[in-house]
Amino acid sequence: MGDYDEEIAFLGNWGRFQQTIFLLLCATAVPNGFTALSSVFLGDSPAHQCLIPEGLNITEEWRKASIPTQEVNGETEYSRCRRYRLDLISNFSALGLSPSKDVNLSQVPLEGCSDGWTYSKEIYQSTIVTEFDLVCDNEWKKPLSTSIYFLGVLSGSFFSGQFSDRFGRKPTLFITLVIQMVFGFVQAFSPSWEAFSVFFFLVGMGHISNFVAAFVIGTEILTGPPRMIFGSLGINGFFALGYMLLPLFAYFFRNWRTLLIAMTVPNIVYIAFWWFIPESPRWLLSQGRVEEAEAILRGAAKKNRVIAPEVIFPQTEKKKVKEEFHGFLELLKTSNIRHNTLILTLVWLSLLIGYFGLSLNTSNLHGSPHLNCFISAATEIPSSIACWLALKYLRRRLSLSLCMLLGGGVLFFIQLVPPDLSPLAISLEMIGKFFMTSAHGLIYVYTGELYPTGIRNTAVGVCAMASRVGSAISPYFVHLGTYNTDLLYILLGSLTTISAISVLFLPESFGLPLPETMDQMPKRERIKWPCLSSEQKVKDEQKNDKTHSGKIAAETWM
Repeated sequence: MGDYDEEIAFLGNWGRFQQTIFLLLCATAVPNGFTALSSVFLGDSPAHQCLIPEGLNITEEWRKASIPTQEVNGETEYSRCRRYRLDLISNFSALGLSPSKDVNLSQVPLEGCSDGWTYSKEIYQSTIVTEFDLVCDNEWKKPLSTSIYFLGVLSGSFFSGQFSDRFGRKPTLFITLVIQMVFGFVQAFSPSWEAFSVFFFLVGMGHISNFVAAFVIGTEILTGPPRMIFGSLGINGFFALGYMLLPLFAYFFRNWRTLLIAMTVPNIVYIAFWWFIPESPRWLLSQGRVEEAEAILRGAAKKNRVIAPEVIFPQTEKKKVKEEFHGFLELLKTSNIRHNTLILTLVWLSLLIGYFGLSLNTSNLHGSPHLNCFISAATEIPSSIACWLALKYLRRRLSLSLCMLLGGGVLFFIQLVPPDLSPLAISLEMIGKFFMTSAHGLIYVYTGELYPTGIRNTAVGVCAMASRVGSAISPYFVHLGTYNTDLLYILLGSLTTISAISVLFLPESFGLPLPETMDQMPKRERIKWPCLSSEQKVKDEQKNDKTHSGKIAAETWM
């Protein structure tokens, strides 16, 4: 296949066709912002304690004293899972004894919450925790609920990438959008935690599949600066918009069932996008469907009010253009692809552990969970702008590595902040989230630039699949933070720092066209530091010129 970008240059970079594609594909990311972090509110655990039956014949003084107190993080609070034995409390009350004068409560035996729990209504009317009693002995189900969602995301990453490369980007995008919408709505009527988890798994499958498909369509249709903006500020900015709307919806819909309905019903408008978003012409070419690709491009030329050439793709290409389907094993076929794939899976894994670990932890921070979540979401807007600037002006390896180093490094300082300076700790966490989000946007674009068209969607899907293993683990990192906050930040910081170093061993793709074949993939080279001597720069340029001349000669001979 020739240089695709040159062959469609007659369209321009930013006509009406590209503007429509840009806006519609970005808009499909809004429901993903809703869904990805919805467990922050759906699965939050409000203050609770053992239920004391209303019919129990005890005085009000004994009713207040029937729950033991304990010290947590320097503060005294009621026990959430234990109470004094009610049969003894009832006897003490009947004898007219006082809990503060006549009875030593420390000597009274404890028992579990056999009558259930009473939950604070200060923030939520209900969550899945209060609905299905996911506390105390069932507390393990709370992080598992989020992990099941991310396991669905993992499964979607694995299957949708290959489905998209074989059957097309467009069918994958809309089928998975419908899956996410339908099962998100059905999930609101879950009669049990088990049913909720099954539907959450299916919603997760749809979530990542349509996000990756939209990203790949935009990357393959758009060219030049719009492609860069789409992959950084565009799709990530609209994801952040959905993320920012999540706490707003959660503030007004405090029942988890009505919140789910409010988040999913508006998504029905995306079905209409089918008639406006075309299939990727790049993918059609890779499948030998040249006439369909040309028809789309001629329609685009009409929208952009430009004249398309009589022959967009040379006849010689039409005979050779079809490539056979590549499965995920192609990502391990050669040493260059295998090297890239192994490093990228490590980077995606640790990056998503950090990103979702910090995002899911907002409900555990001091202050309002709605405000903390909104601030966490708002950091994604400037981070997307920073990502766009980095993609425009900086080399991929150094910018990605630097973002991850700063994002992970700042977390180490949180453990040094005194407990009475919680605003400072929150600020440091948001700074870490800022750099993590920037790195998250960079890694999507970087990965797409390193692989050729035939396996690009599979590569992004497999890397996203590896990252979702990290996402599935991240709720347990957050759960560890409820016992030791410092441990959460030390683990997240260490993983991100190690992965940041490994990025330096990837090839550079800055300023290069998207590869169409395996031979066009970027090759690994030595890192070009700004302080590199001028003599060494000349040697490198001479070496690159020889390599480039050899490629031109080979292409001419072919």
